[in-house]
Amino acid sequence: MELAYWIVAGLLAVFYLYAGGKKAAQSQERLQPMMGWVDTIPMPLVRAIGALEILGALGLILPPLMGIATWLAVAAAIGLVLIQVGGIVVHVSRGEARLIGLNVALLLTAATSAWLATTWL
Repeated sequence: MELAYWIVAGLLAVFYLYAGGKKAAQSQERLQPMMGWVDTIPMPLVRAIGALEILGALGLILPPLMGIATWLAVAAAIGLVLIQVGGIVVHVSRGEARLIGLNVALLLTAATSAWLATTWL
């Protein structure tokens, strides 16, 4: 279970560090081609989502790696699940239900990470 956790959490962390970093640092114009929803969401909220994604990624890796407050890994994974629920809601409300595939995959991966963390940590 430990190896499975590190594989799933590691891949998830890399994705969220990249995606969260883009949301936290890039302008609305640069994000628009890849994330069409940014035109309807205030940029401070987009930046906050990016910061939460970065914190979630760090929360998946650092606590288990250091052996301190390992419950934070479970909390981070659940937080990432909630971010994806929000993403699905945004896409569906914009009539973009066909675009939720990545959100569903990330939601399931984060849920798997939470489950693995509860069985291993």
